[in-house]
Amino acid sequence: MPGSPYTDLDRPPLDARGLRRALIVPDGLWTRLDLRAETGSTNADAVAAATSGEPEGLVVVAETQTAGRGRRGRSWQSPPRAGIAASVLLRPGEQVEARGWPGVTPAAYGWLPLLAGVALVEAVTRIGELPDGLAVGLKWPNDLLLGAAKGAGILAEAVPAATVGRPPAIVVGIGLNVTLRADELPTNPTGLVATSLRLAGASVVDRDPLLRALLRGLADWYARWRLAGGDAEASGLRAAYLRHSATVGEPVRVLLPGGDELVGSASTVDPEGRLVVRAADGEHRVAAGDVLHLR
Repeated sequence: MPGSPYTDLDRPPLDARGLRRALIVPDGLWTRLDLRAETGSTNADAVAAATSGEPEGLVVVAETQTAGRGRRGRSWQSPPRAGIAASVLLRPGEQVEARGWPGVTPAAYGWLPLLAGVALVEAVTRIGELPDGLAVGLKWPNDLLLGAAKGAGILAEAVPAATVGRPPAIVVGIGLNVTLRADELPTNPTGLVATSLRLAGASVVDRDPLLRALLRGLADWYARWRLAGGDAEASGLRAAYLRHSATVGEPVRVLLPGGDELVGSASTVDPEGRLVVRAADGEHRVAAGDVLHLR
């Protein structure tokens, strides 16, 4: 049948009913799962929902995106059902008395894409059954590396307070290449080659358990971080990120937002989520930038 999601049996559609049953549970973080056959951008959809006053806990998932976005306005495209494109709506500044969550100050929001990265790398390594010896890690601030190639990207966007009185929101989007073939891979303008779980040798490329594991892990880490008032050290988030970091300890070139470059050695990620780079003229703390690993 033309247009049927079952025409490519290697890429079956996600099971919306099963995902909702598994993820939207009493006292859970996720409150609504919006699974779309096609959309322009899951982040744009979640941002629109946040602007209209949607509460924390929305998950927007698309089988295909026509205008997916990465950092600095880059596109993120994938054939239908070949990857995971998901965005979540969070309101970390909102106090939740029933959970014992104080409101988190905006200064800590920079940890949210790093938190999503930890949840992603843990889900992929636990579910994907990757080959022994394959290095899997996080390139600061927003890439999942499978070996030396990029398998996923993360984009966080701030949304101002809605007119209905809710506090500002953060939308975190994740794009994971699952079954893309070599001729379907996107081109990365920074020169980092792309890959997919299948090309990296994963034995499990079923998107349903991958997505469930990702969202459960994200909810778990978010709860820990919220209970600690957004303190990445006290919640264990910083230690987990450093454990999975593929950037710390590497020589790097950082392309800074203003167009300048910084070359040095990445020594750590500080308690504010900034990359600490030791250069010839001293130590720099980078809050935003594109990192290139130098070999």
